Amino acid sequence: PTIAAAIDLEGRRHLLDLGGGPGTHAIHFCLANPMLKATIYDRETTAPFAKKTTEGFGVADRIDFVAGEFNADPLGGPFDVAWLSQILHSNSFEECQVLIEKTVKALEPGGLILIHDFFLNDTLDGPLFPALFSMNMLLSNHGRSYSAKEVRDMLRQAGARDIHRVSFQAPNDSAILCGTV
Repeated sequence: PTIAAAIDLEGRRHLLDLGGGPGTHAIHFCLANPMLKATIYDRETTAPFAKKTTEGFGVADRIDFVAGEFNADPLGGPFDVAWLSQILHSNSFEECQVLIEKTVKALEPGGLILIHDFFLNDTLDGPLFPALFSMNMLLSNHGRSYSAKEVRDMLRQAGARDIHRVSFQAPNDSAILCGTV
């Protein structure tokens, strides 16, 4: 299944797509959930692409854009679901913990936090693509791939509960963890 089909957002009203760039995920979540609106939160330089893409898919009236640096600026809210796709690996462990805590605080009670990334196994040596990707992140910046256990622990420390892996497996071994606040 597609990511949007793998995640049940029925009854959810407002999605935060953190670091959402051109809005690809926000668009598909909105197309799959007609009552959902979304906020793409990313750097100002991505705004023209997001606006053009959301208009092209006919959902510009349901998706807004907020410019900011998520590691430094407030996220706004409240939202009832947050989507963090492929952003943890660009951050240090400490930055990830702070970002997850900040995201949880932007959610209303009962909100979902969804983290999509290349998760390593608990021994941090596989699967192959996430391990190679992690080496690239270590060489190019201060980030790396994290294990699902590490991210579950970050979510727990931030106050999330009912943490589980969504039934979705991408060809590149990316996966999705979900928690409720």
